[in-house]
Amino acid sequence: MGPTASGKTARALELARRFPLEIISVDSALVFKDMNIGVAKPDAATLAEFPHRLIDLISPEERYSAARFREDALAAMTEITAAGRVPLLVGGTSLYYKALLEGLADLPPADAATRVALEAEAREKGWPALHAELATRDPQTAAHLAPHDSQRIQRALEVCRLGGRPMSELLVSGKSAPPPWRFLSLALLPSDRGVLHERIAARFRTMLADGLIEEVETLRRRYVLSPDLPSMRAVGYRQVWAWMEGAFSRAELTNRGIFATRQLAKRQITWLTNSLTGEGFDCLDARLDERLAERVAEFLRCSG
Repeated sequence: MGPTASGKTARALELARRFPLEIISVDSALVFKDMNIGVAKPDAATLAEFPHRLIDLISPEERYSAARFREDALAAMTEITAAGRVPLLVGGTSLYYKALLEGLADLPPADAATRVALEAEAREKGWPALHAELATRDPQTAAHLAPHDSQRIQRALEVCRLGGRPMSELLVSGKSAPPPWRFLSLALLPSDRGVLHERIAARFRTMLADGLIEEVETLRRRYVLSPDLPSMRAVGYRQVWAWMEGAFSRAELTNRGIFATRQLAKRQITWLTNSLTGEGFDCLDARLDERLAERVAEFLRCSG
């Protein structure tokens, strides 16, 4: 695990070269087909050598949930271990890790009519107004959400309206059983956030140079998309979409994309340091590959 630009994929590939591991993606954006540049998806040659589970699953028009991830990940882990190999989960979507490790409560399923109604209210009043409503109905959940976090505000209000109880209460009351595996949790964290910020800026500029704008143009021609879909709310895609709609200048696109990516990294680091019991490794350490390999080798020996 680790924030964006911490080198998760490169480190995972190096471990897969040394040990009988098979990679499972833990990334809410890699599930989308035809989204490659902006999500830093491994290229075809890399995927041919090191196949990744749980990427390119759905179209950008569709939605993917933590519940579905848990189901898909457990199925993949079962297949991998049955073949005598070890699952290596790699990615930065903290909600997916939490769902896998801790299980999920029995929440009401998504309801199209309720979501349409909430989206209509948001267009009329704005997401901050719906966030204020959530604060009265489920203050515990609202306290952890930004006023413009439309996807999570929508889901939390949907649960309140459908189930009559706040999501925070339901999450505590009935989680599913934890998975039957021993886990080694490795977190890549920067000893110098300034260096990570430089990596993020360089990577976003490279994405633009490699054709991120053209990728979004192609997606908009090929699919029926809107800025409210999870695919187009992903960092980078959201900023390019807004620029295409004339929200700001081309120079501002670069600045906004870099800033949004840094904010994402900040949230990921906060979750890793506050909410997960794991072993931290400096992602800037010149000997990182060797240190990770030593720890994985020890874990595999102890696992028999």
